[in-house]
Amino acid sequence: MFYAIVGEDRPDSLADRLAARPAHIERLKALQDDGRLLLAGPFPAIDSPDPGPAGFSGSLIIAEFASLEAARTWADADPYVASGVYATVTVKPFKKALPA
Repeated sequence: MFYAIVGEDRPDSLADRLAARPAHIERLKALQDDGRLLLAGPFPAIDSPDPGPAGFSGSLIIAEFASLEAARTWADADPYVASGVYATVTVKPFKKALPA
């Protein structure tokens, strides 16, 4: 089943986000290589694809896991969690409806 993982950035976390990004991306690529990643990306803090120093307000990952517990365990081990980028992380089951 798919699960949506939504991380909400703490204020002024851009420097920590950039430092942890390579390890974060490596984990996402592993999900992609396993065929389990539906989509992933950040939420720009302003209405721009390149928010510059405004940074990001969080991230969305939708990926396949064996269970909600497995998705939470994976999310808890994210480098953005370890480095304090995310103030909160929400994990919910996700049912893809469209596109079919």
